[in-house]
Amino acid sequence: MLTTRKSKILKLIVEEYIHLAKPVSSNLLCKRLKCSSATVRSEMKDLEDMGLILKTHTSSGRIPSEKGYRYYVDNLMESKKMKADDMLKLQTIFHNQQLNLSDIISKSLQVVSDITNYATVILGSSSHENLLKQVEVVPMDDENFIVIVVTDKGHVEHKTINFNGVNLEDVKKTVSLINNLIIGTPIDEVSTKLEFEIKPIIGQYVSQHEQIYNAFYQVFTDFTDKQNVNAYGKNKFLNQPEFNDLNKVKEIYKKLDDKETFSKITKDNRDGTIKIYIGDESEIDSDVTVIETDYVTPTDSGTIAIIGPKRMEYDRVVNMLDFIKKNIEK
Repeated sequence: MLTTRKSKILKLIVEEYIHLAKPVSSNLLCKRLKCSSATVRSEMKDLEDMGLILKTHTSSGRIPSEKGYRYYVDNLMESKKMKADDMLKLQTIFHNQQLNLSDIISKSLQVVSDITNYATVILGSSSHENLLKQVEVVPMDDENFIVIVVTDKGHVEHKTINFNGVNLEDVKKTVSLINNLIIGTPIDEVSTKLEFEIKPIIGQYVSQHEQIYNAFYQVFTDFTDKQNVNAYGKNKFLNQPEFNDLNKVKEIYKKLDDKETFSKITKDNRDGTIKIYIGDESEIDSDVTVIETDYVTPTDSGTIAIIGPKRMEYDRVVNMLDFIKKNIEK
């Protein structure tokens, strides 16, 4: 453990660098701590020797190292109340009775991305873990229908589709075939079964079979995609000074859309706590931090994450993520 003064200096360096994105000078530390420059320089030298701070080539100031951020997060970071404006924006979403759970999660993560200037990600529960339980169709008028898909875990998705020139009886026959032949199939296998088991049969019973088949195929494809990775605010990385290399940003974009990226770092951490992966721990980039947690409800489960530079407002992000998790699980 560090001495009290070393801890104060490291904490100041981390928090000043987070807010200013500039190396922190000994003069600034002297003013804040009200001690001599010789004392500060000596303590900074010790912190540098311990690998907790780094001296940059362009300035005499210091910045936190990856090890320094980790020490700060584990030992020095203080819990703070959420800003009133942040809480209000999120509460507005959670109190909206017209939104279903998946919409609430998506919209809350989009809001977090906007107010923090970081990217956010939702990693849904595996579509292989959700089995098809029931398909229903509700007519809105002569051409438009709502298709409702229900899984064995109680997860419900609905999509409005247009059947121009298709009669209701043909649609009902198709739904009956689906419910009779592929109930109990993992959601990510339904599209394949539609193609190889339903499509060869549907033409024998339904006149407009091609149009109806294509519509249902798209419904299940969209459902499967929703179970994977949804990333918001990827362009936020362009606003951070650490990411002025476009090739580097493109590589980060790819990883944010890849479920395997997050599976690697979350596979052994299903205890519901908030985890912080800094730099190389993130599996994304050495300049990136991932803060994530799992959520579990009676009908759904998944992972939500906030992703930004190592120079991230850790205390603010942790509080936001905790707030969102608790409201989702309500």
